[in-house]
Amino acid sequence: MAFLQRLPVPSQIGLAAALGSGALLGGALYFQYIVGLAPCEMCHWQRWPHIAASVAGLAAAASFSRPRLALVFAMLAITALIVTSAIGVFHAGVEYRWWQGPQACSGNIPRGLSAEELKKYLFGARMVRCDETVWSLWGLSMAGWNAFLSAVIAIVLASAVARWIKVRT
Repeated sequence: MAFLQRLPVPSQIGLAAALGSGALLGGALYFQYIVGLAPCEMCHWQRWPHIAASVAGLAAAASFSRPRLALVFAMLAITALIVTSAIGVFHAGVEYRWWQGPQACSGNIPRGLSAEELKKYLFGARMVRCDETVWSLWGLSMAGWNAFLSAVIAIVLASAVARWIKVRT
């Protein structure tokens, strides 16, 4: 614990981003491989920014001897958290039928297809739908929880960056 306190603030922020994104990604993988809930295409979209946030956060932690570089990596991690939160909001909106999702995973069959095109479309269609909520807690789907928790982590970390910059000026 004393080692963490010796890290410059941007490295600490990056490490926190890596841990937060890693925990959320770990939760998604738990639901996929332990609980058995197959992810849809939009679920995968939300995972990529978590991977980016984890990598950038670890790079910030590793850049402890260069706080400005660590700050750049920490800001990249925060940006990735914002991106996954935005994708989570969009995905939750699709699940709650607030707006239309991508045709590839929302179950909408294009109109005007020939019999052969329809057959090809149906046999090539993904089995996991993006517009169905497969798990929820207190009325919030996994996509909604990802959006909320990622946003909270991003806000807390961005506030820490702002405080650090303010103290330095």
